Amino acid sequence: MKTNRPYRKFMPQQAKIEELEKNSPRFKRIYSEYEVMTDELWNLETSDAVNIPDDFINAIKQQTEYLEDEIGDWLLQNGDDSSQK
Repeated sequence: MKTNRPYRKFMPQQAKIEELEKNSPRFKRIYSEYEVMTDELWNLETSDAVNIPDDFINAIKQQTEYLEDEIGDWLLQNGDDSSQK
């Protein structure tokens, strides 16, 4: 069962993301990895497990931030900021 994650950063740009996923296999892979990582981070942060090393959670957060930056760059390159040009 897939749960709704409350911290989806890119929900307002969902139409643009869907377009990029159709047109770019690389973007689709990056965005898919981002979704997996945010799901995993959410599960780790909301689980009752106490033996998860902080280093592991920090590594997941860092990778998620890297993917967010890359997705943000794709959205900017592909006209998401066209009103500012």
